[in-house]
Amino acid sequence: MSKSQPTDHDVFEAIIAAAVEAGKVVHDIYRGEIDVSHKVDESPVTNADHAAEAVILKRLGEVAPHIPIIAEEEVAAGRVPAVGTEFFLVDPLDGTKEFIQKRGDFTVNIALIRNRQPVLGVVYAPAKSSLFAGNVTAENAFRSDVNTDSSEPTPRRAIKVRPVPPNGLTAVSSRSHSTPETDAYLALFKVSDRVSVGSSLKFCLVAAAEADLYPRLGTTMEWDTAAGHAVLLAAGGSVWAPGGVPLLYGKPNFRNSFFIASGTLIPPPLAT
Repeated sequence: MSKSQPTDHDVFEAIIAAAVEAGKVVHDIYRGEIDVSHKVDESPVTNADHAAEAVILKRLGEVAPHIPIIAEEEVAAGRVPAVGTEFFLVDPLDGTKEFIQKRGDFTVNIALIRNRQPVLGVVYAPAKSSLFAGNVTAENAFRSDVNTDSSEPTPRRAIKVRPVPPNGLTAVSSRSHSTPETDAYLALFKVSDRVSVGSSLKFCLVAAAEADLYPRLGTTMEWDTAAGHAVLLAAGGSVWAPGGVPLLYGKPNFRNSFFIASGTLIPPPLAT
């Protein structure tokens, strides 16, 4: 008798567990010796990227062997499976530069894409003991304090985007990729505060009602954004591609266009 297909709840819990397990591996390396090399495009990669990805590939293969996995280091090595309507996107260490420089903003990102949209996602920042997760279909988004040195279960606190504050919105931007174009776009709004943070935590700040707008007017890859995108959607937010349409996945070479992530705010669309 064949094993039944896992439910979305099963997969959701499995990707959370995989992210935590991979995060512990990453954090152990972070507190010890980091081995840095460079890919063909000169971007840095570490022993933590490879170790975390191995953990995640194993765990996802156990729970959902029928679902293809697009993982950053596998793609870099030329191992890119064909994808259909459903596939995983994995970034085992988002914010490698922050990781190398011993800043704590790096994350482990895992998402499930279905019909070009993220439906499940988890973002875990082990150095900050912060985990964010979202099940879009169930409209269930939460955050949890997960310490890599503890095996105790921790409470899950529901998160939801907030109304735009009347005294001005909080904009979040990349620590290492802010541009004059970003500054010009933010000048369209009444911005009372601007927060700089690395990796997918930018989506999570909007999802958790700590920020209102995250414009990214530069290139990203789909595995950089899918998990945070899922968390934000599950919390009631949106991610807009140029032309004011939703950001979709499964694009050529898994490369994103510019995008605007927001909570309740409907931002003016970027030009196509």
